[in-house]
Amino acid sequence: MPADTDTAPAAVVVPARRTASPWVLMYHSVAEFTDPAEDPYGITVTPLALEAQLLWLRSRGLRGVSVGELLRARAAGRGAGLVGLTFDDGYTDFLTHALPLLQRHDCTATLFVLPGRLGVHNVWDPLGPRKSLLTAEGIREVAAAGQEIGSHGLLHQDLTATADDVLQQELRGSRDLLRELTGTLPEGFCYPYGHLDARVVDATRAAGYGYACAIDPGRLAGPHALPRTHVSQADSGTRLRVKQVRHRVRELRRAVHR
Repeated sequence: MPADTDTAPAAVVVPARRTASPWVLMYHSVAEFTDPAEDPYGITVTPLALEAQLLWLRSRGLRGVSVGELLRARAAGRGAGLVGLTFDDGYTDFLTHALPLLQRHDCTATLFVLPGRLGVHNVWDPLGPRKSLLTAEGIREVAAAGQEIGSHGLLHQDLTATADDVLQQELRGSRDLLRELTGTLPEGFCYPYGHLDARVVDATRAAGYGYACAIDPGRLAGPHALPRTHVSQADSGTRLRVKQVRHRVRELRRAVHR
């Protein structure tokens, strides 16, 4: 059952001036598979690959944390050595495969879930395998384990193509449902498909979210359009290092053009 009283995490502090976006890694599903054809969208990593990636972070003096924790640490000047970890869609395998590995390596993550699709499947991926989504009880179990729960909207829709009333329901409606479900008002939002525009970003901010995650938001980058680095099964330590450098270069270029 949800908690009797609503609680809220410490507010994410948005800096007065624009600063470089933190390095945030984007995962989806953690499951066993052998044939790449089983994963046409490249959203699955095996538990073995995830553990190797977490070990690589730790070997470089880095620790994966939820985005909310990362932003609060950066605002307090304690962000060095922290990397954001996010898992989109709220698959059941987060609870069975990802969570034990995160706990083993003293990491936390943000899990972006769809309160309008509890306990069903990823119907928005027509070519991919059916993957089950967490139930309400599963989401509460993840939250109780110290992981951050964020909203991914209600139904995994492209928000740039929705009418204003639907957009409000996806943003505000999903936030309210997650508060009822977990007893905590979520701070974070994640744009389905990574699609966003100025209208959607403004609406997300106005809906009360402290931050929002995108993929490659371009000139819209900021606390409500955080860029993220996609992590795949093929990402060894060498490839992760390349992606880390690429992130730094991208942020330097953004700083030059601001």
